[in-house]
Amino acid sequence: MRVEVDFDQCESNALCMGAAPEVFEVRDDDYLYLLTEEPSAELHEKVREAARLCPKQAITVKE
Repeated sequence: MRVEVDFDQCESNALCMGAAPEVFEVRDDDYLYLLTEEPSAELHEKVREAARLCPKQAITVKE
């Protein structure tokens, strides 16, 4: 799995961080950071959920 974020679309609302904090982090500067582009297998379902929750559909998951 590979994760991509369209930072031009991202609003940094942290819904993805709530679903997969091991992969997504909104820091004090109010910007989203992708902690890993290739999460381990045990995080795949969390990442898929984060992508589903994104109101701007800024997260792309490539299997």
